[in-house]
Amino acid sequence: MESLLLGLAVLACPAGMGIMMWMMGRGHRQGGGQGSEKEQQIALLRAEIDQLKAERAADRTRSES
Repeated sequence: MESLLLGLAVLACPAGMGIMMWMMGRGHRQGGGQGSEKEQQIALLRAEIDQLKAERAADRTRSES
């Protein structure tokens, strides 16, 4: 009986880790919609940066004239 309990205790940690890894992987696959949302936000920020760079360049040309 003691060997059975010892065996279960030894297997509990790897089994728990495997279950947690499986659940975390499942969560990443289900959260796929968030990736496109992040990509849209990145695109908007890049467009804003480009706009600010263009305004800065225009201000420099005006001040040089």
